[in-house]
Amino acid sequence: MDKNGVCDTSLQKMTQQFNISGMTCEACEYKIQHVFSQIPSVKSVVAKFSDNSVIIETEEKLSNDKIIETLKPHSKYAFITNPIVSEITTQSQSWTSQYYPLLLIAGMIAIVSFLTSFHAGIYAMEHFQLKMFLHNFMTGFFLVFSFFKLLDVKAFAESFQMYDLLAAKVPFYGKLYPFIELALGLLCLIHFQPQLVYWADIIIMAFGALGVIQSVVDKRKIRCACLGTVFNLPMSTVTIIENSLMVLIGIALLIML
Repeated sequence: MDKNGVCDTSLQKMTQQFNISGMTCEACEYKIQHVFSQIPSVKSVVAKFSDNSVIIETEEKLSNDKIIETLKPHSKYAFITNPIVSEITTQSQSWTSQYYPLLLIAGMIAIVSFLTSFHAGIYAMEHFQLKMFLHNFMTGFFLVFSFFKLLDVKAFAESFQMYDLLAAKVPFYGKLYPFIELALGLLCLIHFQPQLVYWADIIIMAFGALGVIQSVVDKRKIRCACLGTVFNLPMSTVTIIENSLMVLIGIALLIML
């Protein structure tokens, strides 16, 4: 094996193994595999964050410069020219611990929405207004979720385009998306053109659900970008439920107008 890899005995095929720093989860593995699979000569890619290894099958050997050039647009990752072998222990997380941030934030939004949904501030169930609760929940959802996305728009856009159908084709949409959510949240807050806002919610969240469903069906292990890149949330049926719930809330509010 030379510095970059091991030549396979099969005709016109080479197996290379090298190390890349910056991979911290299964979403990173998918990202690296996606990035290197864009190289025409590369036929397969297997990345493992546990030991920072990347194994590729290619028709022609990739030079160090080519590997560095491929990673250049993705500053989180770096080619390790002289890897140091170390043992890394990984622990599987329970469902509750994985989704705790999402459940906590959604729960807080629901509580605040509930407490602000009583007519004239009279806390009796006969004064509870379902329409106000749903509207307030939508307001909180867009404002809070856009906040986390805006903490690192570039990183969010990179994660988002890995599964959103439109962002995959038009990368700028991924960078614009947090501001769209922020705008919808502010419009909800001031009750400006609610019918337009509800329609926008239905269209955006329903379309977004298509990409989420495709990723879950394909069993792609990628990061859900609903809370930006602050939390490492895996893509799953929970994400589908999240999008679907916002679509249903939008439909319910339109009916209640």
